[in-house]
Amino acid sequence: MKDMGLWNEGDWIAAIAVVVLGAFLVAGGMIAASRKPEPLGHPKGLYMLFFAEMWERFSYYGMRAILIFYLTQHWLFSDAKSNLIYGAYTSLVYITPVLGGYLADRYLGQRRAVLFGGVLLALGHGFMAVEGVGGQDDPTINVFWLALALIIVGSGFLKANISVMVGQLYRLTDLRRDAAYTIFYMGINVGAALGTILVAYLGQTIGWSYGFGLAGIGMIAGLIVFVLGKKVLLGAGEAPAPLARAKEFTLYGIGLAAVAVMWVLVQYQNIMGVLVGVSGVALLLYVLYESFKLPKEPRERMFAILFLIALNPLFWGLFEQAGGSMNLFTDRFVERGGVPAGIFQSINPIYIILLAPLFAGLWQMLAKRGLEPSAPAKFGLALAQMGLANLVLVWGAEAYGIAAMTPVFLVFMYYLFATTAELCLSPVGLSAMNRLAPSFMASLIMGAWFYMTAVGNFVAGKIGEATGGHDGEMSKQGLLDIYELFGWVSIGVAVAVLAFSPIVKRWMHLDTLRDANPDDDLEGRSQAGFEAQEAGMHPATNPPGPGDEPGRR
Repeated sequence: MKDMGLWNEGDWIAAIAVVVLGAFLVAGGMIAASRKPEPLGHPKGLYMLFFAEMWERFSYYGMRAILIFYLTQHWLFSDAKSNLIYGAYTSLVYITPVLGGYLADRYLGQRRAVLFGGVLLALGHGFMAVEGVGGQDDPTINVFWLALALIIVGSGFLKANISVMVGQLYRLTDLRRDAAYTIFYMGINVGAALGTILVAYLGQTIGWSYGFGLAGIGMIAGLIVFVLGKKVLLGAGEAPAPLARAKEFTLYGIGLAAVAVMWVLVQYQNIMGVLVGVSGVALLLYVLYESFKLPKEPRERMFAILFLIALNPLFWGLFEQAGGSMNLFTDRFVERGGVPAGIFQSINPIYIILLAPLFAGLWQMLAKRGLEPSAPAKFGLALAQMGLANLVLVWGAEAYGIAAMTPVFLVFMYYLFATTAELCLSPVGLSAMNRLAPSFMASLIMGAWFYMTAVGNFVAGKIGEATGGHDGEMSKQGLLDIYELFGWVSIGVAVAVLAFSPIVKRWMHLDTLRDANPDDDLEGRSQAGFEAQEAGMHPATNPPGPGDEPGRR
């Protein structure tokens, strides 16, 4: 134990995170011990899901914070290759919820699917702690690939279903639903922030196995909470029909087969890139084909949906540099004052917790005055801010000199603009998909939204690969040149989107939108079966339905 007089900034941040985590655990224990069926006005099942998801996000985002360093420093991949692997991994994490959500909806039920996904995640995080000696010639690297595959498929079963169960605890007309998702949203972001800080601190100051081991312990804690809390779910998430044991295990076998497929794809990124790209184009063409079968107004709404979906790859391709090239830049070229670089990944969820309520109030205030930007205009603003995040970092770093260490406040500025950009796009996009899609195409459209987000994550890997230059090793000037290029590209696209937004707004035909059931303003949400973006879902303005995971990805 280091003497407190010798603690640096990183030590103090980690200590504060431990205190905050302890406070949440004490509060959770008090709620669990309460004899009231609805402590603080909500079912106990909500708080159980809160803590289960908090621990899952703790493990996932903690691991994500140090993955790029593990790839470059332990397995000795080049910067370019590491970014590509990172992009392939995060992309696959977005694709597998299609499988997990489908099997849960049709056969397993959400509870069994979450439990199975949690077991896979716990195994995956546990295998991540198996280091071997390092280097690509070490046969232990195959354990690493297996760990990633398990986490990818486990996330698919868990992420697609746990937030669905929150909605199942309440009637569609229950006025507490919005507050319930706000509480759940806090669990997601708190877990992401604390996991990032503590796993990054241990992984980068003591050893990789300690960081990944803590992530695994977090996942096991989430599993224990989920298993012990079965009774408080009051039947939420059970299978839609009685399920024979043989069929149940066959479905788990499908999940394990998916692990084998992911084990291959995450290693062969170019093959995966072709498959993702071709499938993405085919999906959009299919949606377009289906659109032409519709009457004029629904057809034009579908055109608006496609317009918004098509912007996903660029935005998320830039935003997801955070865990890849931006993480490496922070580690090598920023004056961090003794704070491990991975800890800076906690800035985004902390900003989300602070800023999401402000954005909710801003949109409401502007709406009352008739000044709220349309959904496509908000997308344009998001791209402009994401471009500005890049350019502020570039201009600031160059102003202080390429040879000098970049001041840390520029990293905070970068994440501030990236977060405000996300708050203009993520919840707005989810709301638009849900409002504009015909009810019989709701799941397809939401699937297309998240699939194109997956494409964006793979694009992020390719952009990160480009920061490595021709020799695969990142230079400060090389990264800044790529960031500046895509910063201007993003702003240029933003200008075009803003100019075109009045036309897209007309395609949305908002004045003729009607609920399928006027007595139930949540009609159709149960068909969505989706999870919200990594950050920015704020239930106060666009309350998610069963299938949304507000806040974090």
